[in-house]
Amino acid sequence: MSPLRPILRVALPVAVAAVFVCLAVVNVALVKTFKTEADDGVLWKSRFAEVYAHELAQGSAGEHAGVQKGDVLFKIDDAIIDSTTDVVETLHRMEPGHLAHYLIKRSGVEQLLTLELQPLPLVRHGLYFSLAFVGILTIIVGGAVRLRRPNDPATLHFFWLTVAFFGAMAFTPSGRYDKLDYFFEWADFVARVALPPLFLHFALVFPDRPNAWVRTDAARPMLPLLYLPALLLAGGRIVVMTGGPRGPQTTEFLLRIETMAYLYLALCLIGGLGLMIRALGRLRSVTARRQLRWIVWGSSVGAVPFVVLYIVPLLFMTLPPHTEYTAVLLGCIPLAFASAIVRYRLMDIEVIIKKGLVVAAVMLLLAIIYGGTLQVLNLVIGADSERSSYWALMATLVVALVTPWLWTAIQAALDRLYYRDRYDYRRALVSFARDLNSDLDLQRLSFRLVERVRETLGIDRIALYLPAAAGEPPRFAAVASDGFNGAPVRVIDAGTSLSDRLVAGQTVVIDDPAPGRRLLPEDIAAWRETGLFSFVPCISKDATIAAIAAGRRPHGEPLSSEDMGLLGAVAAQAATALENARLYGQLHDKATEVERLRQFGDSVVESLTDGLVVVDLDDRVLRWNRRMEALVGVPRGKALNRRLGAIFARAVVETLQAVRRESPDGTTLYRVPLEMGQGEHKRTALVNLAVSPFKTGDAAHAGWIIVLEDITDRANLEEQLRLSEKMAAIGLLAAGVAHEVNTPLTGISSFTQMLLERADPADPKTQILEKIERQTFRANKIVNSLLNLARPSSNETAPVDLNVVVNDVLSLLEHQFRISHIQVRKELASPAVFVRGMEYKLQQVFLNLFLNARDAMPKGGWVSITTTLNDDEATCEVADTGGGIPPEHLARIYDPFFTTKAIGRGTGLGLSITYGIVREHHGTIDCESSVGQGTRFTLRFPSAPAERLARAAQ
Repeated sequence: MSPLRPILRVALPVAVAAVFVCLAVVNVALVKTFKTEADDGVLWKSRFAEVYAHELAQGSAGEHAGVQKGDVLFKIDDAIIDSTTDVVETLHRMEPGHLAHYLIKRSGVEQLLTLELQPLPLVRHGLYFSLAFVGILTIIVGGAVRLRRPNDPATLHFFWLTVAFFGAMAFTPSGRYDKLDYFFEWADFVARVALPPLFLHFALVFPDRPNAWVRTDAARPMLPLLYLPALLLAGGRIVVMTGGPRGPQTTEFLLRIETMAYLYLALCLIGGLGLMIRALGRLRSVTARRQLRWIVWGSSVGAVPFVVLYIVPLLFMTLPPHTEYTAVLLGCIPLAFASAIVRYRLMDIEVIIKKGLVVAAVMLLLAIIYGGTLQVLNLVIGADSERSSYWALMATLVVALVTPWLWTAIQAALDRLYYRDRYDYRRALVSFARDLNSDLDLQRLSFRLVERVRETLGIDRIALYLPAAAGEPPRFAAVASDGFNGAPVRVIDAGTSLSDRLVAGQTVVIDDPAPGRRLLPEDIAAWRETGLFSFVPCISKDATIAAIAAGRRPHGEPLSSEDMGLLGAVAAQAATALENARLYGQLHDKATEVERLRQFGDSVVESLTDGLVVVDLDDRVLRWNRRMEALVGVPRGKALNRRLGAIFARAVVETLQAVRRESPDGTTLYRVPLEMGQGEHKRTALVNLAVSPFKTGDAAHAGWIIVLEDITDRANLEEQLRLSEKMAAIGLLAAGVAHEVNTPLTGISSFTQMLLERADPADPKTQILEKIERQTFRANKIVNSLLNLARPSSNETAPVDLNVVVNDVLSLLEHQFRISHIQVRKELASPAVFVRGMEYKLQQVFLNLFLNARDAMPKGGWVSITTTLNDDEATCEVADTGGGIPPEHLARIYDPFFTTKAIGRGTGLGLSITYGIVREHHGTIDCESSVGQGTRFTLRFPSAPAERLARAAQ
């Protein structure tokens, strides 16, 4: 195929339409500007060098003045008449309304008649301008149809049909009868004789119907016969005009040809209308029948009034006045066919009629404004027709500037009248479509969309399709539907012609013949059974992201083009909303996953048994976990965005800074003292401190990660273990030493006692022997203490009330405390606090603690004793307000023979024995001391079981 053919298919119709429209404009201008000749209504002929009256027009100026057939004309005013040419030239110089004086001779007698010349009746401006407007509109419609469907043969046929309509309506001679005027006359005649066969032929082939006769082999040779009468009429006129008889017969022949042309037009119009009515019963498609029904209505509106009111009376020479204006209605025929060809949806006749009514209303309004303004100006400024016409035209142009507003207002009024209750729904649907973007829930958005569209358009069912999964081509599945009564909705499989067309962004209507030819018959049948007939793609960013499938309106009516346009507008708005909802859903899923990972990471960080803090490069806290809150005593809210210097002691911060300078890749410090807690809970703990750099995803240094491991309890346990091992070793040593020392001490004590019995009390040596005896007893006491420290007791244990033990020991020391100005504050728990142990040993524990408290307060003070019982643990606290123990001595207070008292004031075994007794009772002892503030010992013992307590009570 030549590459020029596709171009010619489009360019040729456009060029032809453009040329013809330009010629029509020229024709209109000639008619408008042609100055009408004066006419006397007499057909003058020449005979024997005389000019006589051959015929007179009924009601003409000559008839009114008394001119009769056979009168010989000599003069018109002062002009001598020798031929018919002289008559024409003389009348040409005169104006209509001029009183001309005719000198005639009748029966040998000269007479002077006065004629008031009339304008030459050529073209009725109102009728011609109306027909020219319809004709121009028709050829524009034909060209537009051809442009929209250049590959459809029906559109080419329709284009030439509109050209014929155009020629018959827009071309007419202006009266000049020059070459251009003759062209317009012949163009008008050719168009009028070509129009009937073109219309009849088009009615035979369109719309496409099954088993059409015109498609058979027998019909093809007979189709040219449709054009034979047109050729005969055109040939006859050519013969008459070029070589036929001259004289009165010429006019008669031409009138007969015109009459036959009108008869031929009437027969073809009625015949084509009958063919379309007959085809209604042969179409199987409901949509096609309804479409053709509207074609019939459109053709009937255009053809029947013209044939009945104009052609028939014209044939019988009884033409009523003004019936020629019915020719304007012929414009409905090409409009009806144009709608069918472009959309194959003849429900659009509703739209065409409504828009035609709008145009008619606007034109009528402009005409009323022009006429009314003209009448008012004539009354105001007089009969100056030129000025009145100018200002009336200007007023009309001003109103025409707001014609779009008028058009919209009238269209809205007709829509409200036509749709009634559904008008507000249709407007609300467009507004609803704009508001769809506010809903980002895809499921809810889908159901809202289908419900609102179905309610507004009044269709029986609707479905919204989305791509079921990623792929090329995609497979569409219904995500929301309405009207299926629970029945499953058919999917649009990938690779089908329907899927391909939706992906390509094309609207598909199952009942349309052109799209239907691209679908498989079984697919068409399946979708009809499903009840979905119209598929509109929702396009966003040049991609089909969804499709709206609609059923029919009530009584099986298909959607009109206006409905489809509304649905397309909604689909365009819905595409953006659905795409936003889909992207939001994906983003929400990603955000949920990120949030889940964040929460997981937070849970891991918060579940750490070590404190974790993350700081930026300026040492501002970015992360502060729950364990860090417990360790430092600073809540997360108060720690975030604060500098480390505002939270930790200066020594710790300086240590961290030094570590980061010396080890930029991170390191760990062990047994770092750290002040923890606030207020009463403030304490010093030992921590392992790990520092590592904090880096972002692109490996950029963003701060530091600091991990604090509290090892205070572990260090205490290690110290207790070390002390226990030391005490065990000392015990073994003490046992051996006591055994070896006890034998000589016994001998020394015995010999000393024997010498004292014989010594004279006045003898100075007696005092020396007494001193030896006392020192022997003291050494024996030390040896017995060492044996008690090394050898655990095997006595039976029993429930012991700590409150009783404390009171008994205090009663023994009451006198000493009074002398030393020491006050006692007791907060003993009630009921009794029972532990399992040996009462005398517990008395020794508290005796040692109270005596140490007395010795620590030489100038007096307070001793506080508190007992509590918590579940299965009994606690006793002994606190004094003495001078306290220096920190460097705290680690050695339980060592045997370690004492800070003056020489002779203590042996250094009291706390060692106390520690051993407490451990023997499965308890713990802790010491807290501050120099100048005092010392607090906390003892914890397992509480006695309930059954033992009951036995003890008995």
